[in-house]
Amino acid sequence: MISFVEKLQKEIRCKIDLIEEEDKNILKKSLDASHILGNAFDRLKEFIISYKFKDENEEILFFKEIKPKIFCHLIYYRKVYNIEMHRPVASVEAQKEYLKKKMDAIHEFNNKILDFYRYYRSGATYLDAAYFVRGKPDTEQYLETFYYERDPQFSTNADFKVAKIIANDMLQAYLLSELELLDNHLQKSTKSPFPKVKLTWTDSKTDLIELIYALDTEGCFNNGKVPLIQIAAYFEIIFNIDLGNNIARNFYDMRIRNQPTPFLDRLREEILKRMENTKPGGKGKDKDKK
Repeated sequence: MISFVEKLQKEIRCKIDLIEEEDKNILKKSLDASHILGNAFDRLKEFIISYKFKDENEEILFFKEIKPKIFCHLIYYRKVYNIEMHRPVASVEAQKEYLKKKMDAIHEFNNKILDFYRYYRSGATYLDAAYFVRGKPDTEQYLETFYYERDPQFSTNADFKVAKIIANDMLQAYLLSELELLDNHLQKSTKSPFPKVKLTWTDSKTDLIELIYALDTEGCFNNGKVPLIQIAAYFEIIFNIDLGNNIARNFYDMRIRNQPTPFLDRLREEILKRMENTKPGGKGKDKDKK
């Protein structure tokens, strides 16, 4: 099962990355991504229905961890598509009010499933057999459903709820970034007081986004009072790189990686090596010394 899932996830990631890099509006991107994820999800469903889990633990692993971390992206892109399709084209205030209502809907969902939400967020496992094994009765009778959840062979009481919790995290970040853009009327201009000579970022976009989020989390700029979206725009200009329209999605993709912060971990390792090598009696000399 793991090899099939890993291959499928890699294929999805490659295709979604290509879509995100295209010069298309968010409506087109979200629709294209939804089609790719829907097709991939059909393949996952077909595989699992014919697959026999080794034991209950493997079944719990699939429905608590694996399926929701794929499914959440499908939910997210479909939500973004619907939000942008119905977004008013009127005043900034009208758009802000619309987006804030979408934020309120996320909070309302979390309150509806508050007991389960707390259970999942706490990392608890004592009810996993009730929540993530097929064939268990749903005592909550939660009405919100999804096409793929209608087959009892491919769903449990709570895997959809987990997927939607993760998708809502991503969606909340997207909505916040859009609200910040409206609040600040952010415009990228070559007349801004940036250095005339630009440095070009040559590592991956994901690495830079990882760094930006770390700096923002630490409040490194103006005592943490600069919006994340402005920090990202600044980095795009001074490092001559386009990070795309939705770095929040990249951040939540990072959260579900096996190694969440590989770039920051690598930076730490390299600076420690450099410090060690420049100590008296170290293996080498600081490359900056002449």
